[in-house]
Amino acid sequence: MSKSPEGGGPTHPLWWWERRRSALLDVGLAALAGLECAFGAYTMVWDRLHGPFAVAVAGAVLGALAGSTLVVRRRWPAVPVLVALVFVPGMFGVVLLMVSLYSLAATWEWPSRRGRVVGLSALAFAESLGMVLFSMLSGQTPPGETQPPIWLFALLAVLVAVGLTVPPVVTGLYTGARRRLVESLQDRAHGLEAELGLLAEQAQERARRARLEERTRIAREMHDVVAHRVSLMVVHAGAVERIVDRDPEKARQSAKLMGEVGRQALDELREILGVLRMSQETAEPTAGLGELPRLVQQSEAAGMRVKLTVTGASRPFAVEAEQTAYRVVQEGLTNAHKHAGGARVRVVLAYVPNGVRVAVANDCPASAANVALPSGGNGLLGMRERVLALGGTFSAGPDQLGGFRVEAVLPSRLALHVEPLV
Repeated sequence: MSKSPEGGGPTHPLWWWERRRSALLDVGLAALAGLECAFGAYTMVWDRLHGPFAVAVAGAVLGALAGSTLVVRRRWPAVPVLVALVFVPGMFGVVLLMVSLYSLAATWEWPSRRGRVVGLSALAFAESLGMVLFSMLSGQTPPGETQPPIWLFALLAVLVAVGLTVPPVVTGLYTGARRRLVESLQDRAHGLEAELGLLAEQAQERARRARLEERTRIAREMHDVVAHRVSLMVVHAGAVERIVDRDPEKARQSAKLMGEVGRQALDELREILGVLRMSQETAEPTAGLGELPRLVQQSEAAGMRVKLTVTGASRPFAVEAEQTAYRVVQEGLTNAHKHAGGARVRVVLAYVPNGVRVAVANDCPASAANVALPSGGNGLLGMRERVLALGGTFSAGPDQLGGFRVEAVLPSRLALHVEPLV
């Protein structure tokens, strides 16, 4: 597909021409060269050789056909050059020779056509030189005038031969090199455009995955905060409903705890939303292993029989690790509130050689004591994703006694200061 000469619009190629104006140019050059060759052949036969008129006309027709070979100069550039070499000794076909040499040099591709261009150009130079030199030497000097020296004839012949062959060859070489450079730049531009398109698609895909991961992370944070706090508030609300008539003082304490838990939930939600509103990355709301006693106390205040056991030498871990361990315990207590109301719950925080281990286990619950709390089923899945992302291990499931156990182990490489083992 190529462009039209008027407005650059696409047009269908015609034979070996990519553009209609190229076909018109070649036809025009062929007509001009045909006229010159026809006139030169007719003049040579009729005036110089004094041949019959029919032979002169035949020579003119042959010359016109020779000039018309420029029509195929883009498809077979060597053909018009060979035809021009046949007519150069007759001292005509100059247009055919110069245009054909230009076309041959313009299609030169190193090194496949180097020998063809050099050989045909040298042959054309030699024929032009011989034709001019022969024409000068064969001319008769008028009586009374001295004949110029031979070196002057040779110099003029060389200049004419150079003028007929060198400029078209050099111009053709320049045009061909420029065309190949433009084509290579266009190919490179197309390649860069395709590469940029691919990079843009990859960037869009990375942005989409990043948005999805961020939405998942935010959903986990919101679930951890809302599920646990709201579960405690529902448990307290149920207790207030049961004891408000017979024990107003205890009901008032439970209501007070509900308000405290609600304010804590609002504070944590406010911190999360504040991080989302910031334009630059900041530290997430920190809730680490040091907050586990307070978390257990809140569950005890809600009526849960829970016990916290801490073993091993305490050492700090990375913020992500401590927050993940805290969320695992929080999710375990939330599940105990939802599905094991009234059962005993054990929380274990163990600093072990290979890292830190947290576990929440509850006994088999009494069905009558269960509290009907909604469950989305995504809490344990979110905890598993958090732990595995840090290189730890996670397990959750029923135990042999009918209870339920949630356990996570985070590797020691996440510790900020690893104490050497004695």
